[in-house]
Amino acid sequence: MSDVTVIGCGIIGAAIAYELSKIPNLNITVIDQNTPAQGSTGAALGVLMGVISHKVKGRGWQLRSQTMQRYETLIPELEKITDRQIPFNREGILMLCFEGENLTRWQELIQIRQTQGLKLQLLTIADIQADYPQVNCKDLSAAIYSPQDRQVDPTILTLALIDAAQKNGVNFQFNTTVKPLKTTINSAQKSVFYSLETTAGTLKTDWVILATGLGTTPILPTSVEQKQFKIRPVLGQALRLKLNQPLGEKQPVITGDDVHIVPLKNHEYWIGATVEFPENDDQILPNSSQLDAVLAKAITICPQLSQGQILQTWSGLRPRPDRQPAPIICPLPGYSNILLATGHYRNGILLAPVTAQEICHIMQSHSTHKKTGR
Repeated sequence: MSDVTVIGCGIIGAAIAYELSKIPNLNITVIDQNTPAQGSTGAALGVLMGVISHKVKGRGWQLRSQTMQRYETLIPELEKITDRQIPFNREGILMLCFEGENLTRWQELIQIRQTQGLKLQLLTIADIQADYPQVNCKDLSAAIYSPQDRQVDPTILTLALIDAAQKNGVNFQFNTTVKPLKTTINSAQKSVFYSLETTAGTLKTDWVILATGLGTTPILPTSVEQKQFKIRPVLGQALRLKLNQPLGEKQPVITGDDVHIVPLKNHEYWIGATVEFPENDDQILPNSSQLDAVLAKAITICPQLSQGQILQTWSGLRPRPDRQPAPIICPLPGYSNILLATGHYRNGILLAPVTAQEICHIMQSHSTHKKTGR
């Protein structure tokens, strides 16, 4: 029996805990300084842009392809285990193309997706007007419809993952703070980690998985070159509004000019999200004018939104790795039993399932090598 500790319980930590809970002989504990989904997970719209992404090869596409496949099985799997209904919009994504946009690039992507057995459709202005009358076609040249992309409620999904993991025996400790990691040199002269110091006491463990987002750098061992794993905040703002009637009969996520219009139940919609970078340090405050600009763009796309009642505004921080690609999913260099699953930036919800699979694979590969002496 191996003891595994996951630090962080946003959607990444919850997904890892659930996937690990299906592996025999693991005793899993998840620790978070807050209650679940309070960080970057709660600051996400849950738009899963996999097929419509221009990633076509390499790690970027491999992660997206695997995660979209897993989502199709994960949602019904969790709903059956937990008896929860998880809002999962299967009506796809409608990407608007504005005048002057290079449609050749989209036509090439459509052909690539066809060879991969995936669907993308190029819609003319007449197609848009017929199927999506809620969209203002002024200044548009076309649209791309992706029927296989999805949208999910991040918070409800996270809670379902926690519920399912608990049913499989995972222990969760919320409102518990972990102190910076301290390591020991073992007989093989490798840095290893044996115990955590937390506000709830000392916890012995064989593995530590850091799903800590913006909290990653402060918790790393002091021997680590921490600037190598600097995670910086990017602020996002969005708002939720309610209409008297739905925008249209068809309810895909509509996106254009970096604005998402996300259908919810009861004629409600998320509108967002801004992308705001800190200027000089990691401190950044919401700028209301940027959220106003996002709403104005959304109203230009779907004029009916001007009649909506604003129910809520929110802002949150996304974790973006400094000077390296997102996300970071790997063992911490120099350490045999500390794994990183962090820095997902704007794709944390999208990549949560595949991140969990990657962590499971790393641990199982390590166990196989240990047994064979490699």
